[in-house]
Amino acid sequence: AAPVAATALLPIVLFPVLGVMSTAETTTAYGNHLIFLFMGGFLIAVTMQKWNLHRRIAMLIIQFIGVSSDRMILGFMLATALLSMWISNTATAMMMLPIAIAVISEVDQLKSAGGEGASPGNGERKSNFGICLMLGIAYSASIGGVATLIGTPPNAILAGMAEKIYGLTIGFADWLAFGLPLSATMFLITWYYLTRIAYPLNEKDLPGIGRIISTELERLGPTSRQERWVLVVFMLVSIGWILRGLIDVPALSMVSDASIAMAGALLLFVIPSDTAEREFLLDWRTAASIPWDIIILFGGGFALAQGFIESGLSLWIADQMSTLEGASMITMISIATLIVIFLTEITSNTATATIMIPVLGALSIAMGLHPYSLMVPAAVAASFAFMLPVATPPNAIIFSSRYVTIPQMAKTGFWLNIIAVALISLFVLFLLPLVWGIDLAVI
Repeated sequence: AAPVAATALLPIVLFPVLGVMSTAETTTAYGNHLIFLFMGGFLIAVTMQKWNLHRRIAMLIIQFIGVSSDRMILGFMLATALLSMWISNTATAMMMLPIAIAVISEVDQLKSAGGEGASPGNGERKSNFGICLMLGIAYSASIGGVATLIGTPPNAILAGMAEKIYGLTIGFADWLAFGLPLSATMFLITWYYLTRIAYPLNEKDLPGIGRIISTELERLGPTSRQERWVLVVFMLVSIGWILRGLIDVPALSMVSDASIAMAGALLLFVIPSDTAEREFLLDWRTAASIPWDIIILFGGGFALAQGFIESGLSLWIADQMSTLEGASMITMISIATLIVIFLTEITSNTATATIMIPVLGALSIAMGLHPYSLMVPAAVAASFAFMLPVATPPNAIIFSSRYVTIPQMAKTGFWLNIIAVALISLFVLFLLPLVWGIDLAVI
């Protein structure tokens, strides 16, 4: 009925009117430090896009992996996943789409020249490569985002709500220790499933494809000084995030991941790109293009989480769900993951995470479990929706290419959803307690 960012402003009006929290208490949530972590990440990402660094990274990865059919798909998927760890999955998919279409067109022409008659939309062999490549880009854009705390909104929503409701802190390095292995495992399973089971590739060698990649790199020209500086800042921020979680420096105890992100963003504002013209790597015109609606949406989610506590709703939900106390942990994790994955197929993953994470946290408490036991799988599951074009922006972008039909996406995505449920459940049950040093059976 209204834009989702406008909806996210409702707590500022309704909480004071309904006596839940004052306006001052409610609006404080919109300035949560995790919002500035994402804002810093967004500013670094748009700077990479401004200087075409993301495109160069993608082309070099694809060129390095190889140009046989299955390795070409692996290269595209790897480039997409790695970029999605830091850049919006929507922007990444949009960037990769025209390159993928050029590659598929080249394959069609080569086959036609060889007398195989594989014109667009005609011929299973062409179809398999095209479908694999397109679905690989869509799925890896979502899978890659799970690896980092800033890779996809549900991760930040989880961190914010865990802190607001339970006083638990999830740092960038903490999430990386859990999210990266999970993301990498799902990535490899998806690539194998697409190229070996769902749409097996008959052709192995793709002569001429290397020429497209080389042409793209030639268009970019030699690496510019601006690209090198953006890469340096990006690496410094990434190293800062990781080291903060590994090294305890008492003098820097008040520095958070958000501080590091904003330090990187501020550096981009002051490093010159053209001294003579007084231009810098990042200007405000570019900075203003970041997705402010997502930032407002985070604020609304964090305000909602605070409302859960202040109103007593969390305790009430926990009481209502206490009848489920006898269920086994693995059963509850699997059911929660399954519900969120299939709910996300028809709703925004950010909205789904905002609604489900605090509810599942209350359910965890009702069952005598650590809140993370159901909150973490819900956050990850919100990003693993593979069946429908409306599920995620990358799915919609790839569907718009007309190389993939809804039945093809739904059939392939259904089995990947089921695999994801099993994988998330196992990783939460076994890896999460190990890397975060917690016992899921203890509140």
